[in-house]
Amino acid sequence: MQELEKKRKQLVFRSHHRGTKEMDLIMGSFADAHVGGFDEGQLQQYEDLLQNNDPDLYNWITGQEDPPANIVCDVFELLKKHRFAG
Repeated sequence: MQELEKKRKQLVFRSHHRGTKEMDLIMGSFADAHVGGFDEGQLQQYEDLLQNNDPDLYNWITGQEDPPANIVCDVFELLKKHRFAG
């Protein structure tokens, strides 16, 4: 169980430190709201999403571009619905 908590903390940290302010805010607020409740599979899906670069992720999340099929998953669908309120 400690490994999952460690992974959650790492993912939240990485979400807040993406490199662009917009993505720090979007991904950071999403991670704060959801990562704590993710199971192991969802954590892996989210970690895989974080491997993508900011411009691509931003365009996929905002619907400016269609994401590749390998990106579409439960966590990505939840991320697209997330609304940053800051």
